[in-house]
Amino acid sequence: MIIYESTKEQFVGDVVNELLVDRLYSSYQQKIGRTSKAEIRSWENSLQKMSNVMQDDEIPKDAAVAIEFNIPNTSKRVDFLIAGNDGAQDHVVIVELKQWDEVEMVPTRDGVVRSYVGKGMRELVHPSYQAWSYAALIEDFNENVQQQEIQLKPCAYLHNYRKTENDPLTDVHYAPHLEKAPVFAKGEIQKLRAFIKKYIRLGDQNRLIYQIENGRIRPSKSLQDTLNNMLKGNEEFIMIDEQKVFYEEAFHLALNSVRTNTKQVMIVEGGPGTGKSVLAINLLVKLIDQELVAMYVTKNAAPRNIYSTKLKKDFKKSHIDNLFKGSGSFTEAEFNEFDILIVDEAHRLNEKSGMFKNKGENQVKELIKGSHFTIFFIDEHQKVTLSDIGSTETIEKYAAEFGAEVITRKLVSQFRCDGSDGYISWLDDVLEIRDTANTNDMGMDYDFRIFDNPNAMLDEIERRNEHNNKSRMMAGYCWEWPKSNRLDVEHFDITLPEHDFGISWNIENTWAIENSSVREAGCIHTAQGLEFDYVGVIIGDDLRMENGQLVTDFTKRAKTDRSLKGIKKLAKEDPEKAHGMADPIIRNTYRTLMTRGQKECFVYCTNPELQEYLKERLEMVTMYQRKREQDLYLVDGSAEY
Repeated sequence: MIIYESTKEQFVGDVVNELLVDRLYSSYQQKIGRTSKAEIRSWENSLQKMSNVMQDDEIPKDAAVAIEFNIPNTSKRVDFLIAGNDGAQDHVVIVELKQWDEVEMVPTRDGVVRSYVGKGMRELVHPSYQAWSYAALIEDFNENVQQQEIQLKPCAYLHNYRKTENDPLTDVHYAPHLEKAPVFAKGEIQKLRAFIKKYIRLGDQNRLIYQIENGRIRPSKSLQDTLNNMLKGNEEFIMIDEQKVFYEEAFHLALNSVRTNTKQVMIVEGGPGTGKSVLAINLLVKLIDQELVAMYVTKNAAPRNIYSTKLKKDFKKSHIDNLFKGSGSFTEAEFNEFDILIVDEAHRLNEKSGMFKNKGENQVKELIKGSHFTIFFIDEHQKVTLSDIGSTETIEKYAAEFGAEVITRKLVSQFRCDGSDGYISWLDDVLEIRDTANTNDMGMDYDFRIFDNPNAMLDEIERRNEHNNKSRMMAGYCWEWPKSNRLDVEHFDITLPEHDFGISWNIENTWAIENSSVREAGCIHTAQGLEFDYVGVIIGDDLRMENGQLVTDFTKRAKTDRSLKGIKKLAKEDPEKAHGMADPIIRNTYRTLMTRGQKECFVYCTNPELQEYLKERLEMVTMYQRKREQDLYLVDGSAEY
């Protein structure tokens, strides 16, 4: 969808004659149905600057101009496009416009800068990276661009920003992005004109803007090949046993659903470590290889960031990130707009979307509506916020509303916790989440240890991490996480003065795979959906033992934790109901954290009584194992005589 389209000559005339704002407003109202003239006027300065750029006689009058091109299947908008021909080849120049007047370099991150936006300094993507990624996204998914070999040339124009000597915007740190998409600043209008004229010497004879706007959505061959090469030999995503069986079934069901134009929903239930995410990533790559439009969807950003990073490894094709979507990205999705949506951690889906929870109707409904085939990977015991509404019942309800056939499967083999679903059952019993037969039995050998000193636990995690960078610290969200400290690893958010212990919350989005992050702690929001070999978990005062009873206390949660938003108000009105809602959230939080480790889980409790309770439960397991070994020995011994 394009908000405004014209020739260069008409665009300049609309700006000069002060008609552009009205025409943009009218087009917005017609095509989107909501905006304000104030919002349109916020672009006016940038568009006036682009009009100045275009007032060059060597830029042909019949070159095509487009404003605000919405890239299909995304919320991304290209600010300004100029289409024409260089005498031999069709080109479309993409211009990312910024009104920034200051920029700071972020040397520790790739393609990220800081600028003053929205009443404060914020980390933002570098304009060159942004322009290039938009061009790459169009190239990867627009069939007309692929088949007609339309060349896209991205750049950025910061018309309020004046470059300085040793300028942070063009620092060598950003060289790879600047090579793909040059950036022009205030006073560089002639350089920007030269860039445009290099590719646009003749007008748009082939209706290039129309071709781009109406191109069929299809993954490019280069994207297919890149994803296959990324997956090949990547041990993070190797499927074993039951995973492979489920993968083959899901793949063929999805393929058949799209080819027969039938709507289907698949629900895959599985506990911690059953390989749901590995299945999801393999399905994504295989379906893209079949020229289908598939997306990996989660509510939490952490799994998206980690899995896309693990998939890429040393590859530079960073725009595969666009295949990884947040669950709130589909509020305006049309019926069957996508071929397949792969929804991981479906229990974390929300009703409303957006920062203020005011967009859309229901994420489950929107995901089913927007896709021929929607597959939900779900574990209802991992709901960890009051807003988590994903459930088998909800999925089945909306599937029926859209006339979609429902296929339900269960992953039962346990691939986390040393292959032992016995540990999960024991932990559920310990945390009093559900009654199980595993009161004193963890099943297979799994190392669960309680530390009396958090420093010793951290030392052990660091030692384990030296082997393969798969050990991490985690904590219940009982300590504040101020925005002002989120980039300061030297600041200790979690402090335990009695042990002279301090640690920061995780700094990077890729905390789970950055080796330096071993001395940072992840919370439920950054750890859920991920797995490690060894985990150290600090249990805060929101889970305690009092008078021999295991109790939860939502008042001990940090104010910066939004998972129990609204609970204090509810507690004043109906304390019993508030406790009933918060209690399973807190227990599920620690269940989730304590099942992130495949081989071992170490625990330190701030509540001494809880520490003793866990020690007693662990001693009972040890006694049970000894008795079982003794019984087996007696049976084997008697058999010898």
